[in-house]
Amino acid sequence: MAFQSDNCAAACPEVLAAIAAAAPATWSGYDGDDLSAALGEAFATVFGHDCIVLPVVTGTAANALALAAMVPPYGAVVCHQEAHIEVDECGAPGFFTGGASLMLVPGDHGKLTPEGIAAGTAAHRGDVHQVQLRALSLTQATEAGTVYTPDELAALGALARARGWRLHLDGARFANAVAHLGCHPGDISWRAGVDILSFGTIKNGGLSAEAIVVFAADLVDDLRFRRKRAGQMPSKGRFQAAQLLAMLEGDVWLRNARAANAAARRLAAAAGDRLLHPVEANEVFVALRPGEAERLRGAGLGFYDWGAAGSGEARFVAAWDTSEVAIASFEAVLAGG
Repeated sequence: MAFQSDNCAAACPEVLAAIAAAAPATWSGYDGDDLSAALGEAFATVFGHDCIVLPVVTGTAANALALAAMVPPYGAVVCHQEAHIEVDECGAPGFFTGGASLMLVPGDHGKLTPEGIAAGTAAHRGDVHQVQLRALSLTQATEAGTVYTPDELAALGALARARGWRLHLDGARFANAVAHLGCHPGDISWRAGVDILSFGTIKNGGLSAEAIVVFAADLVDDLRFRRKRAGQMPSKGRFQAAQLLAMLEGDVWLRNARAANAAARRLAAAAGDRLLHPVEANEVFVALRPGEAERLRGAGLGFYDWGAAGSGEARFVAAWDTSEVAIASFEAVLAGG
């Protein structure tokens, strides 16, 4: 009963069926197949905007390649101090950009604000002795499990445009954000000024496919070469395309996200006033009482300790296939705490 991450979840039946259906085909390789050719139209239908879709195998590759297309080696990306690109990607953005830096800005509950960015970058001179700020990277849903509203994203997009920055959105849990907001996907992507979205599926029932969704056409040509050079252009790309199309067809991506969010709300209700952040997607951060961590693990629940050592903070991530048994076990332990 794994609450460590939604990466622990199974691949959903629709994805597995799509891979099996693509297996006997003998289409051309390297995006030359019919499934890969269908990606642009399929995503354009979902987002209500023309886009180019480049599948990759990992979210780290999606983020790092997107930023590499936006930022030169002497540049910098403004991001939250707890952003995945800073904390969990082993320096991949710097590697793929050829040396660009990340400028870290704090923000409550994982979110950035225009005011916070202004304060966090105020001391940056921007002369030839310093890296050049060229992009803003946001995470939706955030690393704290919170969600930017369309208005919040629009304000950040306006700031980026005013400063001449590109805007990247790390959407590893983009589906959970859309499910929470009940909005059109375009409202928290291209309409807010997003140039490239890293559209996650692996955490949401996918197997081995993420999508770089490019709304800014001028970035596509460079990105195609970077993707190939990085070893992220699968020769049998139909298998990645099949997974992405299966997630979009019949709104499987939203169905799965709604299930994960609903499970997280159950966990949040059990935690009560011990929540560390608002629960708006599928991550739940809890201040555990003495002995609860041991009882939870004794009941067969896996999760990550969070925060400073000995703080008692813990993170629980619900997935599309989180079981009733797992939820009930969590509820029982916390009720007895």
